[in-house]
Amino acid sequence: MSRTLVVIPTYDEADNVRKLIPEVLKMNPDLEVLVVDDHSPDGTAMIVKELMASNSRVHLLERNGKMGLGTAYIAGFRYAIEHKFDFVFEMDADFSHDAREIPKFLAQMERYDLVIGSRYCDGVRVVNWPIRRLLLSYLANVYTRLITGLPVKDATAGFKCFRRRVLEAADLDSITSNGYSFQIEMTYKAWRKGFRVVEIPITFVDRRVGISKMSKQIVLEAIFIVWKLRLRSLLGRL
Repeated sequence: MSRTLVVIPTYDEADNVRKLIPEVLKMNPDLEVLVVDDHSPDGTAMIVKELMASNSRVHLLERNGKMGLGTAYIAGFRYAIEHKFDFVFEMDADFSHDAREIPKFLAQMERYDLVIGSRYCDGVRVVNWPIRRLLLSYLANVYTRLITGLPVKDATAGFKCFRRRVLEAADLDSITSNGYSFQIEMTYKAWRKGFRVVEIPITFVDRRVGISKMSKQIVLEAIFIVWKLRLRSLLGRL
């Protein structure tokens, strides 16, 4: 059976991880979870350690401070490659991604190398976002398609599954983006390297508990990364 790792970055997600991890694990007996925690002051790591004590399918990477989403996923990807997992998920800790969708991703992994849980490939499937944030997200994806040619409607999606070989080919050392632009960069690299990419519709529900990590810096990084990727592609430096 294929081994699957679900990578979940956390910062102050104590109220969520205790409930989320068991929900993820019950989706498939071959699933394991890796939490990458950025030294959460609310004790997120301690809760994960409690779960680890009773379940060998739960793992933890602790980092020394708040280092960002992109670097957390890179750390998780390196762990997945080192431990020879076949499939690797990205998933938020805040219940905006529904664990019950995981089997749909795994069914598609029989034919594809990257499966993206898309908010926009079947209409607009977003719940509880203010209209301003929804427009920002939707238009950012239109902008990304126009500049890069990436044939994906939700390039900033954070719920996705990779084959390990995609991560091995991505040159993780070269990835510098760290916010939502990280999602754009990973998907763009997979597509440009000829891997099979597909979107499946999911419903995204805004976080139940905690505070959003969105910031102006993250938005600006996403605006400029598309031009950087297009230029690097033209120069053959992806």
